[in-house]
Amino acid sequence: MTSSVLPLLLFVAVATVTPGGATMLATASGARFGFTRSIPLMLGIALGLALLAAVAALGLGSLLLAMPALQTGVKALGSAYLLWLAWRIARSGPPNAGTGPARPVTLVNGLLLLWLNPKSWAMTVGAAASFALLANNPNRLAMLLGVAFGLAACVSLVLWCVLGMLLARLFRTPLHWRVLNIALGVLLAASIIPTWR
Repeated sequence: MTSSVLPLLLFVAVATVTPGGATMLATASGARFGFTRSIPLMLGIALGLALLAAVAALGLGSLLLAMPALQTGVKALGSAYLLWLAWRIARSGPPNAGTGPARPVTLVNGLLLLWLNPKSWAMTVGAAASFALLANNPNRLAMLLGVAFGLAACVSLVLWCVLGMLLARLFRTPLHWRVLNIALGVLLAASIIPTWR
């Protein structure tokens, strides 16, 4: 069993640590609000990803694959939301400048954000299809994928949040912050492109 789960764990680790909407938000939150105030965002995203993976394993993923119009709608809504967040991040100034978000993203908003992220849908539906034979029923597959994605997301988001905190130590002037925020906003917006190919 362990050897058959290793490819899943490798897939989940790579899928969650690669740059995307959630990782860019964790980086931006770490830079702007620090680690402790970013915990609700990270937990919300990790919980959202775990639930999404479980739901994909239970069959919603097949419904999305069978209904291209629904899939396009989810992508469009998620992309619009991520572009709006990218715009807000790019327009932010230094944390003490009074521009940009005044408070970090909450746990509930992190969870909802994850469900609107097209990359999350693609990787969880792909995992449910690719690793369906690891479990003898959908409930076990849902548990396996949920735990794997949830734990991997926690580790990944902590790494990206810490990176944001380290970047914040390097950026002292308003110009530095402007460059960082524009870069994070552009990267967040660019993370949408692969979902439309």
